[in-house]
Amino acid sequence: MSGDSKPINLVIVNTGCANIYSVQCAFERLGVEVTVSDNPAVIKAADKVLLPGVGSAFAAMKSIEQKQLTSVIQSLTQPVLGICLGMQLMAKSSNEKPGSHLVTSKTDTVECLGLIPTVIERMEAGELVLPHMGWNEVTLDSPHPLFKNIEQGAFFYFVHSFCAPISVNTLAKCNYHLDFSAAIYHNNFFGVQFHPERSGKAGEQLLRNFIEL
Repeated sequence: MSGDSKPINLVIVNTGCANIYSVQCAFERLGVEVTVSDNPAVIKAADKVLLPGVGSAFAAMKSIEQKQLTSVIQSLTQPVLGICLGMQLMAKSSNEKPGSHLVTSKTDTVECLGLIPTVIERMEAGELVLPHMGWNEVTLDSPHPLFKNIEQGAFFYFVHSFCAPISVNTLAKCNYHLDFSAAIYHNNFFGVQFHPERSGKAGEQLLRNFIEL
């Protein structure tokens, strides 16, 4: 960060279901001091908020509710970035429940945070294997500050079996048998399905762009 600007107050929400260390290190490499917290006052006072997550939507939402963070996150007005499962938690609902890697029902859903008007569904991978794991190409329909100075068709690192379908809230897309949303947004809420902290220079640039939003 430039020396003449005030330090960014970045808070990573401690959902209890996330590998926070790698994301924290990625921001610290950019010179950003990171606070990890589940304290509502600390989260609300942040300049930028990061919502990480690994595992299932069911377990993550249960943890968020137990920590009484649902309404706190929903009330945020500053830029918020969800990563991987964190992105999926921003949706209205998810089909991902315990055992849903074996079978899933469109009517058997987990209520999520409802920050972005989309739903999370199990990927239709055809003959390809799930999870979708590894590097894949991400494309934008139109420029956006979150992807500033990132080449069209840049590769990012993915690990997931569920996704947000293409919708009016799609910011960037990827293809794995079918197109799906690689990034989504609504108002001040942004989500990326890939892991920017594991995506080399392109991922580093995206995190820098988020800080500069």
